[in-house]
Amino acid sequence: MGSNPINLALRFVLEIIMFVAMALWGWRQGDGFLRFVFALGVPLIAAILWGTFAVSGDPSRSGKSPVRTPGIIRLLLELALFGFGTWAIYDMGYVTVSMVYGALVLIHYGLSYDRILWLVKQ
Repeated sequence: MGSNPINLALRFVLEIIMFVAMALWGWRQGDGFLRFVFALGVPLIAAILWGTFAVSGDPSRSGKSPVRTPGIIRLLLELALFGFGTWAIYDMGYVTVSMVYGALVLIHYGLSYDRILWLVKQ
């Protein structure tokens, strides 16, 4: 189920929302030039982490791994970044939106139980 096209589309949308939430949150953290630094820097750092640390052969990704990472570490990284995105939405005052987003992340991972088991075994 983790590689089902609908679930992969949901994951992609959740990732985009996560990066946008980080950018908006970063924008609110500073004044003047710092706004740009945080708005671009926070999601950029997250995207670098997301794209760099991967498990070789991950069916939900390209299968390529710039930095070979144990499955449990990748899972923790994903949960941390999705958690930060959820918290960023909450911190900006969108409590209901953050709850819906967090619930969708949990639903995605619930539907991806086969991928989670695969990650834990890697």
